[in-house]
Amino acid sequence: MAQTKLPKFHGVSTALITPFKKDGSVDEKAFQAHVDWQVKQGVHGLVPAGTTGEATTLSTAEHYRVIDLCVEANAGRVPVIAGTGSNSTDEAIGLTQYAQKAGADAALVVVPYYNKPTQEGLYQHFKAVHDATDLPIILYNVPARTVTNMSDDTIARLEKLKRIVGIKDATGDLSRPCLLRQKAGRQFLQLSGEDMTAVAFNVLGGSGVISVTSNVAPKLCAQVQEASLKGDYKRATELQDLLIELHDVMFCETSPSPAKYALSLIRKTLPAVRLPLVGLGKASQKRVQNALLGAGLL
Repeated sequence: MAQTKLPKFHGVSTALITPFKKDGSVDEKAFQAHVDWQVKQGVHGLVPAGTTGEATTLSTAEHYRVIDLCVEANAGRVPVIAGTGSNSTDEAIGLTQYAQKAGADAALVVVPYYNKPTQEGLYQHFKAVHDATDLPIILYNVPARTVTNMSDDTIARLEKLKRIVGIKDATGDLSRPCLLRQKAGRQFLQLSGEDMTAVAFNVLGGSGVISVTSNVAPKLCAQVQEASLKGDYKRATELQDLLIELHDVMFCETSPSPAKYALSLIRKTLPAVRLPLVGLGKASQKRVQNALLGAGLL
């Protein structure tokens, strides 16, 4: 059944790549051109300085600048959900406070990585960020990257805080939207963090996806979400089928190397990533090329 009223954060929000120049610095012009192209192609939201944006290798000044550049280029057209997570609570607070000052619409705050906090530690971390800022906060659970998996009970406990409005779930576990709806309520926003299962996630109560693939195929990804959220699952599945191979190859090597290589082919941007990430190997390059051809993007 189609949702009668969509939440502010819905559909496809692109987890934006951060382009770099040959000298390794942030390519501000290319980034803002990418933001503008994304909006014109129909995406419903923008996520700067997240995992796909290589936030862990950005300096604090660069992180601030990427948020500023996104807000400026977007010019209020779609919601900006700034990536402000860190494995340091103080740093996450500072980044979220800056995002609020910069004019972002919400913050995406990841489970602290490397530290392996307990569930109580997770609750206190997110509560501290919540209490120090006024932005809506979307939790980000991605245990493949962080090791720690936030439990449904912890999420339901955090949902009781006024400005914790939803979650990006990148576990790929399709039982979670159903179970979490029972504990956190239907008003709690659930966004998929995995392109491959995004349509099924919406069927089970989700409201959209924060997408890697939409860096490369924003119009198609937006159309998938629009059909899905209208309840036209036949059309959504037909469109999703065009993207399945592309979804798969976006993680044939560590993201965002595949997305950056794909964009170098269709947008002529540099595919540079920062160490410890490296550029895409030859075999993976061929896979990406084939997926782009299959989706009609080359």
